[in-house]
Amino acid sequence: MTRKSMVKPMLIAAVLATSSAGLSGCGYNNLQAQDEQVTASWSEVVNQYQRRSDLVPNLVKVVKQYAEQEQEVFTQVAEARSRAGSITVTPEVLNDPEAMERYAAAQEQMTGALSRLMAVSERYPELKSDALFQDLQAQLEGTENRIAVARNRYIQEVQGYNTTVRQFPTNITAKVFGMDTKPNFSVTDEEAISTAPSVDFGDSANTSVE
Repeated sequence: MTRKSMVKPMLIAAVLATSSAGLSGCGYNNLQAQDEQVTASWSEVVNQYQRRSDLVPNLVKVVKQYAEQEQEVFTQVAEARSRAGSITVTPEVLNDPEAMERYAAAQEQMTGALSRLMAVSERYPELKSDALFQDLQAQLEGTENRIAVARNRYIQEVQGYNTTVRQFPTNITAKVFGMDTKPNFSVTDEEAISTAPSVDFGDSANTSVE
């Protein structure tokens, strides 16, 4: 290999090394890593909500065995589940405040409908003492707590990402590469960011996530 032919690969390697160092220094790599963390934490939120949705048919089935006359509650649960399931959950949701708000609202409606379904057991002692109902109730309470944990982790990841996007000099890099701030779940206070709320269906004991 001639000296001239060796120079070109060396120049390319030097340019690549310089470019890599430049991207790292301007925060590009950090932005990409945080973006991936946001996506991963969002996937966990969706997984936990889906897990909850999968529990609903069995819950309704066992409650109906003892409280078939509670048709209004069953209708509310069915409608809430259908509404939540009708929202297409894609990565694009993470960059669309209105889509995020619709998704969060639908899931909150599902939470309310399930609370009303579980409260039915207070009027039916035989239902309340049913072993399958108790098992499903425990699964639902555990899932609600896992949802809270997943949401709070997502909130933290988005807060970190959005801070990086806004800070100088990474805000310049973010603007160059079209990386905007992401919408987030709303929280009422700082404690809600790091603490999963207890879930109370009727007067059953709450379970916590280990």
